[in-house]
Amino acid sequence: MGKETNPKPNYEILAYITLNQNRVISGNVLALLATDEEEQKQITQDISKSMKADVTQLKCGDYMVYRT
Repeated sequence: MGKETNPKPNYEILAYITLNQNRVISGNVLALLATDEEEQKQITQDISKSMKADVTQLKCGDYMVYRT
């Protein structure tokens, strides 16, 4: 038999913080539009600290807050 896989990912994306309003889409994830880079960083830090979550900065400059 093949290896059984769990269809549910082992992480949960909690927030997506961007400066580009075209990347704010609806869905289950909190998507926030910041006005500048300083605000973007501060929002990201505040959310990740309060939710005890990890942060990844994407190549496009956006931040993703997630929990494993």
